Amino acid sequence: MASFRPSRRALLCGLGAASTVSTFAIGQGREPVTFGTSWLAQAEHGGYYQALADGTYADHGLDVSIRPGGPQDNNRRLLSVGHLDFSMGSNLIQAFSAIEQNIPTVVVAAIFQKDPQVLIAHPGQGLDEFSDLKTLPTLFISKEGTVSYFQWLKKEFGFRDEQVKLYTFNSQPFIADKRSAMQGYVTSEPFSIEKMAGFKPKVFLLSDQGYDTYASTIETRKQLLIERPQTCRRFIEASIIGWYNYLYGDNSAANSLIRTDNPDVSDEALGYALARLKEYHIVESEGSLALGIGTMNERRVKSFFDKMVTAGVVNPAIDWRQAIDTRFVNKGFGTELRKPN
Repeated sequence: MASFRPSRRALLCGLGAASTVSTFAIGQGREPVTFGTSWLAQAEHGGYYQALADGTYADHGLDVSIRPGGPQDNNRRLLSVGHLDFSMGSNLIQAFSAIEQNIPTVVVAAIFQKDPQVLIAHPGQGLDEFSDLKTLPTLFISKEGTVSYFQWLKKEFGFRDEQVKLYTFNSQPFIADKRSAMQGYVTSEPFSIEKMAGFKPKVFLLSDQGYDTYASTIETRKQLLIERPQTCRRFIEASIIGWYNYLYGDNSAANSLIRTDNPDVSDEALGYALARLKEYHIVESEGSLALGIGTMNERRVKSFFDKMVTAGVVNPAIDWRQAIDTRFVNKGFGTELRKPN
């Protein structure tokens, strides 16, 4: 690890309102860094909690605080105004939108090689292929989904606006209607539906149909890259190690921290999510096997950008290259920590 001269700054302004902030014991001489997640603590954030729990961030000279997201929190906004150093993005559409809106943020790593977004349907309804979902009268889709991936579904597969009913993150309407499908994440909603309704739903991962955005990205401000590039490098490398260790090592301490920040998440739910991350190759896919967790490929970013332009989701005048900075990934960092399942 390269040596560095730590600079203590007042980075925690604006965080006092956070309901929960997990903090590794402050080590003398370590640089404070704040990271905001996209939602309440869960297995999908496991690598960061792993790096916190096992001292990987500390070993990289960092004092990391994790600020969980939630329904009342906007960590991406806190990042853009300088109250966070890094935050978790959902997908590349957000990054393209930031360019159009002159928001000075950039994606520096892509932890999820596949977006975990799925459409979920009832078994026994003759829905064996993804295209069969077009025959359903009802699709429960959120407001955010209707202006993003659903526009692509219409253009690419011929889905129809009249199928859409608003998804309010309540699965009961879907459970009650066998001739419907609903959106979700492969790591969570199928589990909760099986628990509530007693059946195992059909699951269709959008990334397997060509929706090839990166997801669960690490974003930072462009100014931080100018002023503190080594901070960014150390945070990304420590987070990558954290993800390898969460996937392949003893993650009990990380899960304990996750449950501290989110007491509503169960051990069973954490185990289910981790198993789906592995089964569907969400973190570890073909690209990351050689180039390491967090890898980003410019051709793939351009491909997804073109698809979203065709679907009318993003402005074709955007310079998509401004959305990403790959200097800290694609080096095979941490791949020696991979273990056979």
